[in-house]
Amino acid sequence: MRPKTIVFDLDGTLVDSLPDISNSFRYGFAKLGLPVPDATAVRAEIGKPLEEMYASFAPAEQVAALCACYREHYPQHFTDQTRPYPGVLELLAQLRQAGFKTAVATTKQSFMATRLLTALGLVALIDHIQGTDGFPHKPAPDVILRALAAVGGDGLWMVGDTVSDIAAGKAAGLKTYAVSWGTHDAATLASAHPDVLATTLTPLLELTALSQK
Repeated sequence: MRPKTIVFDLDGTLVDSLPDISNSFRYGFAKLGLPVPDATAVRAEIGKPLEEMYASFAPAEQVAALCACYREHYPQHFTDQTRPYPGVLELLAQLRQAGFKTAVATTKQSFMATRLLTALGLVALIDHIQGTDGFPHKPAPDVILRALAAVGGDGLWMVGDTVSDIAAGKAAGLKTYAVSWGTHDAATLASAHPDVLATTLTPLLELTALSQK
């Protein structure tokens, strides 16, 4: 039988990386002498490809330079403040013990997502880490489908913190579990009609077990 797989977004879902992403994102504006956007406004854009994020705050001709600044700064500071959310390590371990496969499907590039999960001690609990490497990003389902193909499993749940995560999960044919501690608040997530909207990952193990019965 093909293994049953739970797919997770990364930033804002498994790890609290907002401060490091925001700081690196805003770094380029100061370096290039551009107005620095408010951190709250930046938060609302997290989860989109970097170029799209910068296009919301800067002239088109500055986007490439801002992306270069981010890619200079973030790899040096990506674990300054980033940590797994409470209960994440335990949940991933329990899912593995229960016989499920786990995958990450993120807008990050694969190599950077792998570096982050390795640095935080989570990489051994993830069966496959799939970044968005030159193909359509969420809300398209491509990154989820590629993660499932790599694991060789059937997807059960997509777990994420943005409406794009939920839309991508639905498009991939998975049930969707929205977590309200990341980029989008509960009201915004509710507009995407996830199967579950929760303030904790605790119910996921039971729901995953029930979905197999």
